[in-house]
Amino acid sequence: MDKIIINGGKPLEGTVKISGAKNAVLPMMAAALMVDGISTITRVPNLRDTRTMIRLMEIIGAKVSFKNGTLTVDGSTVNNPEAPYDLVKTMRASFYVLGPLIARFGEVKVSLPGGCAWGPRPVDYHLKGLEELGAKVTLDSGYILAESPKLQGKTIRFEYPSVGATGNIAMAAVTANGTTIIENAAREPEIEQLCLFMNKMGADISGVGTDELTITGVKQLHPADIEVIPDRVEAGTFLMAGAALGEVTVQDVVPKHLKAVLSKLEETGAKIEIKGDAVTVTKAENLAPVDMTTAVFPGFPTDLQAQWVALMMLANGSSVVTDTVYHDRFSHVPELNRLGANIHLENNVAIIRGVKKLLGASVMSTDIRASASLINAGLMAEGQTDLSRIYHIDRGYENIEAKYRALGADISRISE
Repeated sequence: MDKIIINGGKPLEGTVKISGAKNAVLPMMAAALMVDGISTITRVPNLRDTRTMIRLMEIIGAKVSFKNGTLTVDGSTVNNPEAPYDLVKTMRASFYVLGPLIARFGEVKVSLPGGCAWGPRPVDYHLKGLEELGAKVTLDSGYILAESPKLQGKTIRFEYPSVGATGNIAMAAVTANGTTIIENAAREPEIEQLCLFMNKMGADISGVGTDELTITGVKQLHPADIEVIPDRVEAGTFLMAGAALGEVTVQDVVPKHLKAVLSKLEETGAKIEIKGDAVTVTKAENLAPVDMTTAVFPGFPTDLQAQWVALMMLANGSSVVTDTVYHDRFSHVPELNRLGANIHLENNVAIIRGVKKLLGASVMSTDIRASASLINAGLMAEGQTDLSRIYHIDRGYENIEAKYRALGADISRISE
């Protein structure tokens, strides 16, 4: 098992290029299963999750090539509309094949998802949405079976703007008969790009980027090419490290995707400068405590909640962090406290009392974003921090230790 060793307390300075967004590329990979022919996706991050999705697509019958950030998917050989438990349990995003496969084959068999260790992520919205479109959905031995000779467009309103359900229902609806309207749709940039990709494939989706999508079904789609948007979560992770430890520029980003994060960083006293597709953060002389509540886009992303908690550990005073998206996504808190933090947890609220310094310790990853918070915390702590179970970080961050080393961090990966 690999682990990451950090000798913390060193200033960070420099520029880091941000990779393509994991949460954008995975649904687009699934969408490529709907067409005959070759689609090309560029700026694809080399992650455990992208490689898992490639294995799943190959099981489904696609021919996939991945080299130097370029992914080609030949959907003409797709012939097996089934996603097995062995793969779906390791990555919840595998569930994205549900919509494309029922759209293409009129039937699909997908294992109930597994994935990160924290919290329930109900799939009810996905299944109810398919039923609204006319699919017969049953559960058998841990597998979801969905069948419909031809889906029928309908108005579907989500009680909550679920990113996964919005993506799945949009993919299912693009070749359905008639018009589908998704009300209270997720507005995340990753969903916006999925819809733009499908429009390049010949879909007819309007309202892209808003909370109401209107999807007029088309007879068939064709292959298309697209470049993945920058990973706003990776960018936010590095910006928060910079706000604690020096001056860091994230390059190749979309600043408007980071608006909520940059606003909060400015409240801490950190200086923010935006030049085109680059954002620079300069640490505050006296880091102010700032309360934060996660929300769906354009609010503060839940995927940066753990990293914000880590930043607030050295703030001059107390702050409160509330996660309204995933209420029990706080497995990082006990590990952060091992470094000398003072964090008290009450349900979905973390109360952080800033301390003067943190001390390195052995800590353990529990999920992707918890891993990122522990790396940032280790960089902020004095002495050595050993981070184990780092396969989590490899699911969502590309070469994170190399990128931090380029900023001046003393961080390395070793095999035990």
